[in-house]
Parts: sequence; structure tokens; C-alpha cells
Amino acid sequence: MTDVPAVVAAIRTGQPVVLPTDTVYGLCATPYAEAPVRRMYRLKGRMDEQPAALMARDLDFLLECVPELRGAAATVARALLPGPYTLVLRNPGRRFRWLSGLQPETIGVRVPAGGALRDVLEHVGVLAATSANLPGGPDPRRLEDVPDSIRSGAAAELDGGELPGTPSTVLDLTGPEPAVLREGAVAADEALEAARAVFA
Repeated sequence: MTDVPAVVAAIRTGQPVVLPTDTVYGLCATPYAEAPVRRMYRLKGRMDEQPAALMARDLDFLLECVPELRGAAATVARALLPGPYTLVLRNPGRRFRWLSGLQPETIGVRVPAGGALRDVLEHVGVLAATSANLPGGPDPRRLEDVPDSIRSGAAAELDGGELPGTPSTVLDLTGPEPAVLREGAVAADEALEAARAVFA
């Protein structure tokens, strides 16, 4: 286990790191350039066509990174975040396009609730993030559950103890009605009800 300053230093030099989120252990990198994100993808064995999330310390910082989210999207995001959601929102400026896979006009965003990750985000503001497992593998609840190939390839890691172990619920808010793309920490019905209450 390394400490927060070492993790922050690794992120700032473009290296992938393993961090505890509020749901599962994540593999993270700086999102500000494409090369660190591709490095993170290669370590995971993830295809470039698949999206990753933009994870921010708070909604205001997220809106600084993607100002086009201000307005209706920000209203919905403010009602659901921070929390165990990944919200897929419109990204007309195609910002952080290397996170969006085959749909550069959208972006998945997260603001985690609590946990050791918050200490890192206070320093770096925003991260590219995906779960710290191999494609199709179990979601890591403990640092020990992260595959050795990922841990050995990461420049730093932070042990946050045992996590809930269920990934975020992914809500697509780009259409006329919210849609659940992946049921996770929040049940699909509950997530849709929460989103629709804001849409109404």
C-alpha cells in the first residue's frame, strides 16, 4: 500500500493507479491526455472502443471540465451526485473524447461519495476511471481481489479496506427518457424513479 502523495505523484506523471472508490476498486489515470488513458486500458485489457468514466471531486469541478453540462444535465446530476451512479450525458464539445469510446458526443461522469478516493481527488480534481478487474472478471471488493497483473502494472495503489463490491449504476440521460444501461449499486427501478423525479 502506498500513501496519497505517492498516488498523486504517479497520476501527475501519467501512470495508472489502483484506488478504492465508493463502490469497487478502480483503475484510474489522469484524463487530461490520451496516452495515460490508453495505458490504463492496456493494463486492464480493455478495448479502446469502450468508454471509461470521468470521475470528479465534486459537481462544480466537473462543470469546469465539461462546461456544456451546465443547464438541464447539471440539474439532474446535482440531484443524483455524489453517489453510486455513472451518468451518461451529452458532450457536444467532445471533451475528453478518449473516454467516450464509439460515442464521442456523450460522456460518462461520476462523483463518488466519501472514501479514501476523496483524498486523492482533492489533489487532482478529476480522474479517468474503470473497475480494476480484467474484462468479464469479478468486481474487486478488496485490494487483494484486484488481479496481480493489474496491481504489478500500476505505479501506485491505495488500500481503502473492504468496499461494497457492486459497481455504480449507469444511467443514460441523453434521450427523452432516462435509461438504465447497467444495474449496479442502485436498483434499476429506484434509479429510474430518482431520475424521472428530476426530469418531471
